[in-house]
Amino acid sequence: MSIAIYIAVMAGVTYAIRMIPFAFFTKKIESKFLKSFLYYVPFAVLSAMTFPAIFYSTGNTVTAAVGTAVALILAYFDLPLIAVAISASAAAFVTGLIIL
Repeated sequence: MSIAIYIAVMAGVTYAIRMIPFAFFTKKIESKFLKSFLYYVPFAVLSAMTFPAIFYSTGNTVTAAVGTAVALILAYFDLPLIAVAISASAAAFVTGLIIL
């Protein structure tokens, strides 16, 4: 049940962030700074909501950090999402086996 609430909140926040500029700004935005700010806001909000869940998902901060590091490295090299997800999960699992 809580996952549905999380998804609904993420959808609402993402929608609101994209809808508010259209509702309040009737003319074209010329400021490069404001354009850049509005472009990166959804990514920042999604990251702020996702990263805490990543670090508490395994119950061990070390395994979560290793999985996250593997995911970031593989994503940097433009590997497919499925490869990144499976590799990060495997890295967290193996780290959990080693630590325990």
